[in-house]
Amino acid sequence: MAKKLMLGNHAVARGLYEAGVSVVSSYPGTPSTEITEHASNFDREHMWVEWAPNEKVAVETAIGASIAGTRAFSAMKHVGLNVAADPLFTSSYTGVTGGLVFAVADDPGMHSSQNEQDSRHYAIAAKVPMLEPADSLECKEFTKLAFELSENFDTPVLLRLSTRVSHSQSAVEEGERIKRETGEYKKNAVKYVMMPSFARAKHVLVEQRTQKLIDFAETSSLNTVEINSEDIGVITSGIAYHYSKEAFGNKASYLKLGLINPLPVKLILDFASRVKKLYVIEELDDVIESHCRKIGLSPLGKELFTYIGEYSGSYLREKIFGEKTEFDSFGETVPNRPPVLCAGCPHRGVFYTLQKLKVTVSGDIGCYTLGASPPLSAMDTTVCMGASISGLHGFNKARFDFSGRSVAVIGDSTFIHSGITGLINIVYNKSNSTIIILDNSITGMTGHQNNPANGYNIYGDFAVAVDLEALVRSIGVNRVTVIDPNDLNETERIIKQELSEKEPSVIIARMPCALLKSVKYKHALAVDADKCKSCKMCTKLGCPAIIFKEKAEIDPTLCVGCGLCGLVCKFSAINRKG
Repeated sequence: MAKKLMLGNHAVARGLYEAGVSVVSSYPGTPSTEITEHASNFDREHMWVEWAPNEKVAVETAIGASIAGTRAFSAMKHVGLNVAADPLFTSSYTGVTGGLVFAVADDPGMHSSQNEQDSRHYAIAAKVPMLEPADSLECKEFTKLAFELSENFDTPVLLRLSTRVSHSQSAVEEGERIKRETGEYKKNAVKYVMMPSFARAKHVLVEQRTQKLIDFAETSSLNTVEINSEDIGVITSGIAYHYSKEAFGNKASYLKLGLINPLPVKLILDFASRVKKLYVIEELDDVIESHCRKIGLSPLGKELFTYIGEYSGSYLREKIFGEKTEFDSFGETVPNRPPVLCAGCPHRGVFYTLQKLKVTVSGDIGCYTLGASPPLSAMDTTVCMGASISGLHGFNKARFDFSGRSVAVIGDSTFIHSGITGLINIVYNKSNSTIIILDNSITGMTGHQNNPANGYNIYGDFAVAVDLEALVRSIGVNRVTVIDPNDLNETERIIKQELSEKEPSVIIARMPCALLKSVKYKHALAVDADKCKSCKMCTKLGCPAIIFKEKAEIDPTLCVGCGLCGLVCKFSAINRKG
């Protein structure tokens, strides 16, 4: 078959199809999202694909499908693996029936994440094998090999990606799908019921499996040796291999590790014995380097290279050879363009009001996290998915004087993901807390994926939509109000009212994302220069469509006509065109 350029994520999806996978369940998280999106393009009769409410549910779904005898898969970003850690660790003990693979995409440089964790530590702690591809072709092939490893060694397998591997393109040759029949399900409580008496025996098997995997790693084709020079040797993996090749070229020999847990011993010692100077080049933590030191080697590693952010060929050349790379410039200063809430974003009115009222805001993960940025500056904390609600409860229990002056904000998808239990805790343990659910009818930040609250599945089919009002009331919240966040006067009135109440309350700010195809834009607004007093009040909205020179202007190519700027202008200088 012909070769095609594919994103790494696209190639993983292709690998799933060719490997005969039957069930894919994930929660969207950049940089992993496109794996599941591309997987949904294949015939669902062969491979069922779904968005789950969160990563824990997704992984548990995949485990269930594996126990049933089919090959199953789940994808997530690195912080999603935190959510899925509980079933991951226990599935290491149970093992599999059908092959079971979990992809985790790390984000060195934190392009779209709140931390920079290294997921290799999870593979070590859970005692499961982990593969790391370096390009799109390896993404496809390693995905297929991961299922073979899973079934051969009776273990779940982690596939580690990174932002650059997930979102870079290289050539991939497509293959045919393996035809796999679902085997007969057989009850096996000793294997799959992890109560202590059974789990103790399974731990012994896990340790034995690890030793077998180390022996496998010594000769596996996943780990490759390239001898070019006796002077310099580089041990590396993933995208760092390409950075190393860019820096050293053929002046160095390379041990490229594709199986990064467990790591081989004899293979590494043999490679090290063939070179005079040994480097370990790996992004983020010193996992490979620590292993090398444990087996008696003294490579050059993190004393030269940072634990923080992404590497590059030019970075490595500077650190190793002292060579600074000069880059061509455009000959002009390119303005800084930090991310902002989109023009017409339905969250803007809520954040503008909260900032105006000087309310302490416990924030959450989503595009609305940008409400923390100037000029809105309307968010005090952001920790992880769902933490806005739980964190507000703890804050209000610790600071009674803030009761009535603090709220939590959370998106509809994030509320489904991990906000519900926090709200139960508020009601159960009685804190006077106000929650604002920012319901924009989509999972916005990761690229408009459907979720259980908007009534569509990954295929765009109608699905039962969670009734947020009914759900919140069923938890025990008596005060539930739905508002239009573009109605600033009503938004302010309701927030003030709910903050004054002496019981938990929920405000649902309901307005669809301005970028949804179903949203019909209104006529753009324009500034009457004669009426504009240059007070800059409109710029406090942080709308990218508003430009300020000597007076305010509105870019008609960006304006969607939400009308907020006209509401905040005290001089009636902003009106709708047409």
